[in-house]
Parts: sequence; structure tokens; C-alpha cells
Amino acid sequence: MSEKRKRWNPANWASLKPFGFGEQRPNNYAELVHALMENRHDLRHAWRILSEGVCDGCALGTTGMKDWTLGGVHLCNIRLRLLRLNTMPALNTHVLQNLAPLRNKPGDELRDMGRLPNPMVRRKGDAGFSHLSWKEALDLIGDRIRATTPDRTGYYLTSRGIPNETYYVAQKCVRAMGSNNIDNAARVCHSPSTVALKQSVGAGASTCSYKDWLEADLLVFVGSNVANNQPVATKYIHYAKKNGARVAVVNAYREPGMENYWIPSVPESALFGTRIADDFFLLNIGSDVAFFNGVMKHMIENNWCNDEFIAEHTHGIEALRESLAAQSWEQLEAVCGASREEMRDLAKQVANAEKAVFVWSMGVTQHQHGVDNVLSVINLALTKGFIGRPGCGLMPIRGHSGVQGGAEMGAYSTAFPGGKPINEENAAALSRAWAFEVPATPGMNAPEMIDAAHRGELDVLFSVGGNFLEVLPDPNYVKEAMARTPLRVHMDILFNRSMLVDPSDIVLILPAATRYEIPGGVTETSTERRVIFSPKIDGPTVGEARPEWEVFEEIARRVRPDIDFRLMFNSTRDIRAEIANVVPFYDGIQRLERGGDQFQYGGSHLCKDWAFGTEDGKARFAALEPPEAPGGDGTFVVSTRRGKQFNTLVHEYKDSITGAQRDEIFMAKGDARQLDLREGDGVLLRNGDKEYRGRVRLAPVKPGNLQIHWPEGNVLLHPTKREPQSGIPDYNAVVTVEKA
Repeated sequence: MSEKRKRWNPANWASLKPFGFGEQRPNNYAELVHALMENRHDLRHAWRILSEGVCDGCALGTTGMKDWTLGGVHLCNIRLRLLRLNTMPALNTHVLQNLAPLRNKPGDELRDMGRLPNPMVRRKGDAGFSHLSWKEALDLIGDRIRATTPDRTGYYLTSRGIPNETYYVAQKCVRAMGSNNIDNAARVCHSPSTVALKQSVGAGASTCSYKDWLEADLLVFVGSNVANNQPVATKYIHYAKKNGARVAVVNAYREPGMENYWIPSVPESALFGTRIADDFFLLNIGSDVAFFNGVMKHMIENNWCNDEFIAEHTHGIEALRESLAAQSWEQLEAVCGASREEMRDLAKQVANAEKAVFVWSMGVTQHQHGVDNVLSVINLALTKGFIGRPGCGLMPIRGHSGVQGGAEMGAYSTAFPGGKPINEENAAALSRAWAFEVPATPGMNAPEMIDAAHRGELDVLFSVGGNFLEVLPDPNYVKEAMARTPLRVHMDILFNRSMLVDPSDIVLILPAATRYEIPGGVTETSTERRVIFSPKIDGPTVGEARPEWEVFEEIARRVRPDIDFRLMFNSTRDIRAEIANVVPFYDGIQRLERGGDQFQYGGSHLCKDWAFGTEDGKARFAALEPPEAPGGDGTFVVSTRRGKQFNTLVHEYKDSITGAQRDEIFMAKGDARQLDLREGDGVLLRNGDKEYRGRVRLAPVKPGNLQIHWPEGNVLLHPTKREPQSGIPDYNAVVTVEKA
């Protein structure tokens, strides 16, 4: 660490109050006490998970309590809250025999009942679930799959700590059963990022590493709240700022955690906090294309671009110039709500930077125009060649530990292992490698499976760790779809609300092992493409819980007994050996055997030295037309946000960063004044026949825009409104506001 980084710098402090006394902020030390009390029945096992396992929270890839970016201890609130999922005892299955008392319980109370210990079944007309053996459950599933056709089955894997080995075996088994209808949580978070990155630079993942944050002159966060979702990343920002980096945040809301954060493992920050953002650029929800087109327009008009890089290493700049010339400043300002001066401000920061990293998340992707939103960010990075060199890069930051590897292992309805497109040529190659016929047409993605179920065209829905009822838009639509599916299988570690949906015929619950319980250990792929080995950690076992990969093999053997010997894996080591052969850029995974083993595929930088992964090795600018601004005429655009939660697991009903309760609706002061509303007033949001009741919370949100918590706000969303290229749902709506 340089002398510059060692020196305390009051200019970066959040407050002169020691330990942020009186400020609205997370109490990280209280979180430690909470975790201690919550896991006190088996502290030794809890400590081993923290000190030896790879974090099953966000995708930073912390191993034990260390990483490959900075020295010191790395431990966050999210991981401490998730720890209980790995140490809690089994639930008393007697409570599942009659589901009536559970129907009105919130998700956290269902979760706190304990781990699922045994296979259970509920048939149409039953009050609840009853026990059955693993053999009975697997025979039933195999019989139902054989009785229908592959196109009427669907398989979904969430990112809940699921390792690469499970993803790989699951997709192989599903394809052995004749279907490409397998999808994972990447579909509803970063699928637009993958599409856009492949189109523009020929890479489907982060092009840089976290250590590049420490070398950058400029960090730009777009629709990303790392203080809430990847708290350890604030430590990287702290040291990046000590190295002289400037931080710009582009968002519809001035996130308090992206303004100031107290980092408990950094003495200076623990005492006085860290001022995260130097500049906030507030936009209308979903207007990224208009804003970044304006920034690009300044870059081009002022000759601030790296013309030599553009000429030698890119295509499409002339089409982009023509497109931007036809877009007036008045049009761009009206759409995004930012002034041309604000756009110039960011453009000047980009122009003055020698190195910059662009980080984005679901505030960019979960839109009807998600792919274009991402392309607009990439366009700006390409103006200066901020890719493929130290201190530079494009980073779609992942919020879940298993999500990066899911699609790369092929658990994706639109891609084979390695991200290869589903077509005749690639299907034939896999058929030769696996010695069975692999289907050559894309399958249904996760939202499309629910559509098919709603139409009565899905006979089997197998969900690993998923909770469609709370993840997807319009819970009523999802509930109707699930209730029309003859066989639903939920394999998970905990009971959730999706399991309460009444069966059309049969619902099965299968108990899953956590990543720390899988013999032979498993691997995770982090946001920065680091493949990390997580060993099995000895501890108490929960009932008959099994690794999901074994269960998929058992089912495939029952459905296709003629090819079962070719599906056999004796261990996770065998799985890793095959992954290395089928997914060439994962070569090295077969050598991961002990805690701490890891490698970073592609090295620290993809597109190194501007060698892009496109057919001709050149990056592509995209000429983008900004979509018309939604809302207006007395309506508001509402987006969904996260609070004190991890995915659908809500940990607290009050967000320690914002201070907001779960039912509060973030609204600009000016908008509230025009509607004669005050803090705490009850309001009704309407989107057609969809309604949401909440209370006003005055907040620094862009006027004309609202924010509500997810998943509660999903009731306002349209169930089939999606981004056309990636299939991601649009998690935004246009609403009217009435005083309740």
C-alpha cells in the first residue's frame, strides 16, 4: 500500500461525528452481535463456514474472509445474515401437514421455521404435505416426464449459492431428456448485459478485475448500489479514492449508501465514514440511452474522443455520429431529465480520465430497453478505449454468488455451455461429446415457462431454489400459472411462499444440501471471472438433504435409462474434469481441489490490448435512438428497489441505509407538494387494474419518478412486458397516484 493510501484524508470523510453517531447508517458492529446470537447454538460450525467457505452472498468471491483485491478482513452484513441459512436446524415437518395457518405468514417467518429435511408431497385436495421416500419422489418425477413431451417441461435454477457443478449437471441432464427448457437467475438480472457485451466487444462477462478500481482515475456507477448489494466493494472505493479516483453515480435516486458509508474494517472510515460519490447525475427511470447519448454528443463535438483507438479498433462511429447529430439537446433533456450541462460535466470527467471503470447493475438492465441501456454505457467507454488495459473496464456487477457461472455452464435456454449459441452446429458437437442427441432449438426462458404454464401448456415445472411468486412481475398471474401446472417440484433448503400455491395435481418438495455440505467441494465464479474452490465443511447434517446435481442424474436415469451410464459422475471432481473439456475457457477448474484454489479465466482483462472477441477483432459502437419518455400528464414512472434484503429474503422491515419501511414510496418533495401530500400520508398507486397501497417517503428522487420495494411492488408490473432481445422482465411501471 502506497504512502498516499496510508494517509488519512479528511476531504473524503463523510462526517466529523465519530462512528457516524446520529447518522442514518448500518450498524455493522451490531450485525456481528446479531450473527453471534443467531448462530450461538453452533458457533464452531458457523466460524468454519466464514473462515473456510467461499461466500454464498454477492459475487465478490470472498474466500474465508479474504479476497484477491485488498489485504485485510472482508466480511459484510449480507454474509452474516445468510450465515443462519447454513446453520439452522431442520423444521418440524408436522407444521406442513396443514398449510392454512401458514398462508398469512410473511416470508421471513416461513424461512425461520428451519431447513427442509425430507421429501414431501401434496396432492390436489390435501390440506398440506406428507412424507414420501426419495425413491418414491424420483420415480414420480421420472414417470411424469416420460408421460409428456420435452417441450412441456421446464427447469429453473436460482443463484442461491448454487455452484458450477450443479448448473453443469442439471443442464446436461435436461438436454439428455430432450429439452433446452432450462434457465437460471441470470435471465432476470443481467441477461441484457451479456447480450450487449457480446454484440459490442465480443465478451459476455466483466472485462476487468476489482483491482482495476484501485488504479482508475474515474469510477462510474450506473443503476448500481454496491453499498447495499455488495458492501465489501465500498472498501475498494475507499482506497480507490485515496489513490485519487473520482466517483460518479448515475441513477434516478440519490442513494444514501452511495453518498456516505462507514466501513467497519477500515479505521479511518469506521470513525468518520467515506464520502463515496463525488457527483450524482439524477435521471428519469429508464432514460439511460438519452443521457449517455448526450454525454457522447459532447465527447464527439468537443473532439474529446481517442480518435486513434476508434479508427484502428472499432466500427460504427460514423453511424453513431449521424444518429447523435439528428438528436436535439431539447429531445435528450426532455427524455432523461438531466441538462446538457450535466451531460457535459460527465463527458468532461471521461475526457480528463486516463483510466476509467464503468459498473452497472439492475437499475440499467431490468427495463424494456435493457440491452440498449447497456450498449449506451459501452459506447461511452469505447470513446476513450477504456477496455482491455489496467485501471479500465466494463463491469456488470453480480449480486449473487452463483449467477455468473450459471449461463457459462449452459443452464440457459438460449445458450449451450461456454455461452455458445443453440444451433445445429453446436448441438451436433455436444451430441458427439456426450454421446446422445442434443436438441438444436432454443428453449423457453424462465418467464416464458410461466407463460406456458398460464396457458396450460406446461406439465412439469422443476424449480431449484426459485421463488417465482415473489421474483416475477404480477404475483397473481404467476400464482395462476403455477396452480395450472400438473407437477411442480420445489427443491430448496427452506420453505417459501411458492410452495403454498395449491396443486393442480401434485406438488413435491425436495430438500437440498447447501454448497458447504456437498462432498468433494464445489466451485463458484465471481463477477471478475474468478473460479474459486469452496470445500465441504464438516458439520451437522439436515435430514435427507441431497446435492441437486445427484438428483438431476437420478431423474435423467429414470427418463432415459438407455443413456444413463454416460451421465454418471462419481464426484464433483469428475464434473470439473468434464467442464474443463466442454468449456475450454474453464480449463483449470479440474485442478481446483483445496480451499483457496482459484484461477481467473481470461486473465485480469478480457479484450486485452484491444483484441476484442468479435469476428474481426474490433469493437462496435451502437447507434441508439432514445425511447420516448414514459409518464407525464399526471402519471409517474415507478421502479422497484432493494432494501435490507438478499434477493427475496427480507432481513429487516426497516432499511438501515435509507431508514425506509418496506411499504414506503420514495417521492420527490416537489411532487408531493403538488399532490398535497406529506411524509407518511397513505397513497394508492394504480397501473390499470393493478394497485399498490403505501405511504409517502420524501426522498431525493428525480421528480416524476417513484421507487417502491421489491418484491412487494411486483403487483404493479405487467407480467409479459419484457426486453425483446434478452427476455428480461420490465420491473417498472407508469402509475397514477391518489391520496388514500
